[in-house]
Amino acid sequence: MKPDLTNIKNIIFDLGKVLLNLDFNATIEEFRNLGFNGNVLDHALVYKDPVFHELETGKITPAEFCAKVRRILNKPGITDLQIEDAWYAMIKDIPAPRVEVLQNLAKTYRAYLFSNTNQIHIERLHHQFRADFGFEFPSLFVKDFYSHEIHFSKPDVNSYLKVIELSGVKPEETLFVDDLEKNIEGAEKAGLKTFWLREGMEMAEIFG
Repeated sequence: MKPDLTNIKNIIFDLGKVLLNLDFNATIEEFRNLGFNGNVLDHALVYKDPVFHELETGKITPAEFCAKVRRILNKPGITDLQIEDAWYAMIKDIPAPRVEVLQNLAKTYRAYLFSNTNQIHIERLHHQFRADFGFEFPSLFVKDFYSHEIHFSKPDVNSYLKVIELSGVKPEETLFVDDLEKNIEGAEKAGLKTFWLREGMEMAEIFG
């Protein structure tokens, strides 16, 4: 199944599980090693304590996040670095074929990124990408948008409207690509064309 690119000038990609490989269980395991219990961490809901959403939408800083996590754990001796390392454990790699596809798409389309993420993840990911590929990750896109910077997260329709406003794209000329159905539905409410990258689909094959 290929996306319909008729009259499409812009493509907005999600990051996690579209471009970036993730392993939520790795972070769950690392947090459990620090003392989190199953009432806070839930694979289906990802992370249901409000502190995670607050970080994702930029309502708290990484330092405040770590302080709140310490209070939840009731372990004041755990360091910020231990908490950040556990939080980053879910972040794996961006395969080279996906990077090559993005570079090729940029010859025909204006590529953007819109991710629900946070300062801890994205700063480390940018550093990791630079080490792996020798250039800056944001250079793959006309502009990259992150929930913690725009203070809205998917699937809130306001998040897509904010990206549309900041990028200046016309929704009817723009394809939004995401792995989560709820995020696709939110994008459609904002007037964007969409492609749902379902489980088992490979971005590099779909867009290559």
